[in-house]
Order: sequence, then structure tokens, then C-alpha cells
Amino acid sequence: MTIKKRLAISNVLMILVPVAMTLLIAAGCVAIIWFQIAHGTGLGFEDSESFYQASTGISDLAAEALKAPKPEEQVESLKTLTSFLDRGAMSLAVTADGREIYRYGETRNAQLEAAALALDGDGTVSSGSDSLHIRPQVLHGIKYEIFLYGTQRELSYANLKTAVILAGSVLLLAILLSVIFTDRFLTRFVVRHVEQPLELLANGVRQISEGNLDYQLEYDGKDEFLPVCRDFNDMARRLRESVERSRHEEESRKEMMAGISHDLRSPLTSIQAYVEGLLDGVASTPEMQKKYLTTIKARAEELERMVERILTYSRMELEEAPRNAKPLPLNEYLRAEINEVSADYAGRGLDITAELEPFTAAADAAELRQILLNIADNSLKYKSKARASLHIRLRNEGETCLLSFADDGPGVSAEALPKLFDEFYRADSSRSDRTKGSGLGLAIVAKAAGRMGGSARAEISECGGLSVILTIPGGGDANVENSDY
Repeated sequence: MTIKKRLAISNVLMILVPVAMTLLIAAGCVAIIWFQIAHGTGLGFEDSESFYQASTGISDLAAEALKAPKPEEQVESLKTLTSFLDRGAMSLAVTADGREIYRYGETRNAQLEAAALALDGDGTVSSGSDSLHIRPQVLHGIKYEIFLYGTQRELSYANLKTAVILAGSVLLLAILLSVIFTDRFLTRFVVRHVEQPLELLANGVRQISEGNLDYQLEYDGKDEFLPVCRDFNDMARRLRESVERSRHEEESRKEMMAGISHDLRSPLTSIQAYVEGLLDGVASTPEMQKKYLTTIKARAEELERMVERILTYSRMELEEAPRNAKPLPLNEYLRAEINEVSADYAGRGLDITAELEPFTAAADAAELRQILLNIADNSLKYKSKARASLHIRLRNEGETCLLSFADDGPGVSAEALPKLFDEFYRADSSRSDRTKGSGLGLAIVAKAAGRMGGSARAEISECGGLSVILTIPGGGDANVENSDY
């Protein structure tokens, strides 16, 4: 239940509960006052006729009770009349030969008794609000006289006033208590469902601040706090991913610096050794001097290429490299580039073949050339036989194209495939010789593919070597011909 709904219910119950309790208690007070009016604030009869009828009936019952043979039995029988006497608010007195043998109630009126006795002791007399019914009865040779006393019904305003004041006090107290207890109950009803998620959130914040980024809130309430807890969990997850990404980037930077240092040291050491050989006179003949200088030149060119790749990768990583993407017919461009470089690679032992379907993409020609040369250099450097082959295939798939480069080299393990595009990664011993490259070639390929809106992945080729597959989205006019690239 939502907090909004709980507040609405609380507001309604805050009114209904005290009102209902007040009405209930008021009804009880009215019932008590009515009972007091009817039975307890001046008991008696409405008029003398009512008293006469009631007293006649009760005196008949009393006469029947006196027929018991023993006095004790007579008294016990007379006691059974108390309910009738209470109902009529009457008093009863019974005498035997002038001696009182039973009395119930305290009402006595000497004047009425004298007047009744003057009437031969049989009949009903009244004086003001008091009435007396007397009945003689001779049984077992004993003269019994039955006295029944009663009063006309008169309201006792003092008792009524007391009852009303008491009822009003009880009613006010009940209203106050009902409001207090209802408020406490409803406050707990609402606050309890707010405190729990707040404590949960506070604990979550404390866990995150202490570095426990794996902490997740477990909250299943169907209220306004549920999306808040979900957002908290999402925030914690994103924070953990950010920290892990930062840690990974920091480790990558450290590895990159270590890789750069190592890769630069190898050609520099070689250059230093050959220069020292020249200075020490080791290369004493012109032929040896030329050989040393040629080697120094090759190592310097290697350093230049390495530094250029590092700069290229850094610019791509920092998004500083210019983007000159424009509609480019990939099949025509790749065919022209392959025709240009295939002879050079064939002379070094790598045969390049191509199978190209027409496709136009918004691409940077320089970056596309960089992709081609980096992959071709990798295939050449890591070839496992005298002559290797690299097959390039461009397949049009409508909205995108697949550009694959498959060689017949030594390949890599399946576990290493996803890591090939990491900077300075070399999969195994066949590709771990740092003298063969900087380890940035495929990393630059992946960055360039990403800058074109595509992606790169690696697979084992059909001939057991390595296959680099680029997915490149289409772009520009599909009918572009003879673009100036």
C-alpha cells in the first residue's frame, strides 16, 4: 500500500473512529439516563388506580403465601414477592395478631395506616403522592394484615442532573481518549512504513560509504520507496562498474606504460649496440659498416612506426584524432589499396586475395587504410610458413556489412580471442615476441571500427589461423562512384 493511500485512510479514520466511539458512548449514556428516569429517579405509579390494581394482585399473592402451615414457610413464600415489589417500587409489611412477621422496604406512613384502620382495615387510601393498601386475612385462627405502600411517580431532578453531568463527563473523556489513541495508532500505521525503508536506505548509504559496493537493498514494499530502492541499487551497481572500470583503466595505463617502455627499449638497445660497435671499430670494413648502419636505420624506422602507432592510439583513446568520415564505396577503395600494397607484401611472403561486394559506408579513408595495413602486418609478422595468405572479404548485409580478414597463420586459443584487441596484449608464445610488433595493431583496428560506428571481433579462421571481422554500418549515398579518397 502506498504512503499516499495510507495517509488518505489515516485522515478518514481520524474522523470516523472518534465520531463512531462518541456516538456509541453517547448511546450508552442516553440509555443509562433513560433507565434512571424510568426506574431510578422517583419510583412509583402514575395514579391511584394503577397502584390499586398492582396492590390487589400482590396482596392476593401474599395471602396465598400466608397459607403455609409454618411461619418459616410463610416468610420464605413472602420473599418470592420481592421481584413484584421491586418492579412496582412498593413496600410490604405483614402482621400477625398485631405483631410484624415480615417487612420488605422502608416506606411507612402513620397517618395512612390510621386512616386505613379506620376503614375496618380493608381498602386503599392515598395522601398526596403516597398510597396504602391494607388487606386483612384470617388463617389458622390468626388475623393477618397485609400492608402495601407505594408512591406516585415523580421525577427527581437532582438525580437526573447528576446523571446528565456524569454522562457528559464520560462522553468528553471518551472523545479525548478516542482522539489520542486513534492518533497514536494511525501515526504508527503511517510512520512505521516510512521508518523501515528510511533505515534501510540509511544502512545502504553507510555500506556504500564504507566501500561495500556490492551491497544491494532488499525491499519488496509496494509503495513510493520501491523505485527509490531500485534507483539506489542501480546507482550502487553503476558506481561499482565505474570503480571497476577506473581500476581496469588504471591497470591498463600501467600495462601500457610498461609495454611502451619494453617495446621502445628493444630497438633502442639494438641501436645502441650497433652504434657502440661502430665507435669501437668492430665494423672495420665498409661492408660491415654498411650492414650496421642498415640495421640501425631499420631499428629507427621501427621506432618511428611504434611511436606513430602509440600516438595514433592515444589520439583515438582521447577522442583527439580528427574524423574525416564521408560516403565511401568500400569495395572500390579496398580494391585500390590492395592492388597498391599486395606486390610489396607478396615480396615479403604474404599473398593477399580479395572478394568484395559493393557497399557504401561513411568512413575515414586513412583509418580504413590503417586497418588494412595493421592486419596485413600482423599476418606477415606471425606467419608460420614461408608463404602465408590473407583473404579479405566484404559482404553486403543491407544495413551493415561484414569486412573479414582471415589468414592461415598459427592462430590463437579460443580463450584469447576476446582479448586480442586490448592494447599490448599478446596471446601466446607464437605472438609474444615483442621484436615483432608493439601490441597496438589490433587495438587501433578496434578503435577505428568503433569510430565508424561499427565493432570488431576475432574468430579462428577456416584454415586454422586468425580471422578479424569488422561490422560497419552503411552511410551516405549508396550510388557514390569514383569518390575522391
